Amino acid sequence: MCGIIGIVAQNNVAADLYEGLTVLQHRGQDAAGIATLDGHRVNLHKGSGLVRDVFGPTEMQALTGRVGMGHVRYPTAGLDDSSEAQPFYVNSPYGIALGHNGNLINTRELTQELFDSDRRHLNTRSDSEVLLNVLAHELQELGPASLRPEHLFAAVDAVHRRCSGAYSAIAVVSGHGVLCFRDPWGIRPAVLGVRETPAGPEYAVASESVALDVLGFELMRDLRAGEAIFISLDGQLHTHDSPLARELTPCIFEHVYFSRPDSLLDDISVYKARLRMGQTLARKILRERPDHDIEVVIPVPDTSRTSALPLAYDLDVKYREGFIKNRYIGRTFIMPGQAERRKSVRQKLNAIDLEFRGKNVLIVDDSVVRGTTSRQIIQMARDAGARRVYFASASPPVRHANIYGIDMPAASELIACGRTEKEIEQELGADWLIYQDLPDLIEACREGNAQVSQFDTSCFSGDYVTGVSPEYLEQLQQVRSDQARTRRREGVPARATG
Repeated sequence: MCGIIGIVAQNNVAADLYEGLTVLQHRGQDAAGIATLDGHRVNLHKGSGLVRDVFGPTEMQALTGRVGMGHVRYPTAGLDDSSEAQPFYVNSPYGIALGHNGNLINTRELTQELFDSDRRHLNTRSDSEVLLNVLAHELQELGPASLRPEHLFAAVDAVHRRCSGAYSAIAVVSGHGVLCFRDPWGIRPAVLGVRETPAGPEYAVASESVALDVLGFELMRDLRAGEAIFISLDGQLHTHDSPLARELTPCIFEHVYFSRPDSLLDDISVYKARLRMGQTLARKILRERPDHDIEVVIPVPDTSRTSALPLAYDLDVKYREGFIKNRYIGRTFIMPGQAERRKSVRQKLNAIDLEFRGKNVLIVDDSVVRGTTSRQIIQMARDAGARRVYFASASPPVRHANIYGIDMPAASELIACGRTEKEIEQELGADWLIYQDLPDLIEACREGNAQVSQFDTSCFSGDYVTGVSPEYLEQLQQVRSDQARTRRREGVPARATG
């Protein structure tokens, strides 16, 4: 999972890009990069670490220009050093710097095509570099003496024909402007905003609307599925709806976990969606156990707080903060190695004994992925003196691999894979385990935009809208397993995703 932002302004954009990336930091804490366009020169700096670690005064002063884009990312299979950080750059044609959020599922085939047919060399294992080179090749094939928006849009349509998977991308094109596009299914998010100035309008595209909010941009709308937008150096906005566009199918896990609650995605409030998740979960509990003995609802900070509050209200029980979070520990389901994850959970959360002692507690989390975190949290509640520990997930069981840009573990390492809910309950050590039903989750997330009739729910349902081969899933199993991650830490690389 990554965060992207692009801006065309009247003055230097580096400071705004930096601030926008800090707001999107939750989408990627492993690496960051910024590319700006100053005339025909592309200035680029990127590296491993948080935004504040990658960019100091010296680096920021060198990022001149009123056009640019920035990128943050999570560690994924293959990100071994700063050379895999984004944006990537090619000097032909024109000079293009690109960053993307998502994952291509035909990277292996594209890599071979680029080498054999397109005569392009890839210097990393990142599918973002693959996406950039496909775009660059298609522009080269068009060969316009004078580049116009329709040429860029034709190249994007060619990208849609060749690339399979999920992607939202922003590219700085030297001497011309910023190109943004979203995959034909609209799986990964992208929003467009405008900021009026005395000198004329300024435009920004970002992964989440919250990045626009903090920079003073007014949210115009989301990019449509398959849509491309080009903002020229003189501030002209050009749009193109691809004939290859399919029915909008945004990723539902953005609402469950990844996006900030103060964001709007496809005109749906993440905050409101999470409130509704809690309400539907409460209805399920009352339906299955109308005589429940829950005395207190306690969220796992931070994402599940929004769902836990209406759940407690509808159950007519107390809501309490029973866990204190260390905010300097990253998201644990992405961390490599079981031992490291176990250690990080204890570093990340500490229980307030007074809220657990002698009580029947319902712990609420947004999801259960590997189960490592949930199992330890349940044990922490018991150690704090809880009489009974119930556990609720605001989303359904995660049983399948995510192939669209969220670096979840191998399917075999998901606690729900091949297990019934009763078996998962026993594995976690809970007295009762309650999962959200998928139809309820979909209804909670789609309210607010009737035009969104479906979501990508593949990690819950196993239904992949783009289609996927068994061979790819097997390859993913091998790449994402803890064993494979251990080998990479010892120096054996694997392919990266955006």
